[in-house]
Amino acid sequence: MKVVPNLISIFRICLVPVFIAVYFSDANETKFYAILVYAVASFSDFLDGFLARRFKASSNLGKFLDPLGDKLMTISVMACITIDGLLPVWAVLIAGVKEILMAIGGFVVHKVAQVEIPPSNIIGKASTVMFFLVCVTVMLFDLPDTAVIMMISVAVGLALLTFASYIRTYSIVMKNREKKNA
Repeated sequence: MKVVPNLISIFRICLVPVFIAVYFSDANETKFYAILVYAVASFSDFLDGFLARRFKASSNLGKFLDPLGDKLMTISVMACITIDGLLPVWAVLIAGVKEILMAIGGFVVHKVAQVEIPPSNIIGKASTVMFFLVCVTVMLFDLPDTAVIMMISVAVGLALLTFASYIRTYSIVMKNREKKNA
């Protein structure tokens, strides 16, 4: 049972190219099927976390794969709908840079402080849900630019709040390491 959450995370990562292929296919119901793939990926995110907690099957690999799947899917969806002209480029750039910096920070904390990868927090989960809602809404409805900019600005603001909370967590971990080594 311990490997099931990790297998679900790997499945979610495999859905990223499926989403991209479906989104840019020539089928009549392209956006509906793309949203369906995105929804399955999002449900799998909930499921792997639930199973890991329920069966105490959490692992460092899972703490790496789970957010990797989220980040890859969210950035891929945002990139696709930006290419389609539905989101402003700045939103994808900010989200992408934030994700890269968080990954580097997590790696540094794990390697330098020699501690487990800090788990995701409620702000990060809320940010993922917010991006899902914004991206699906933008794919489903033809909204005025001002509405799209307001929605994506809230999602990006929440993502930056997530980033700030992880910087705080990382700095606490590093300070604790320094105290321990002193």
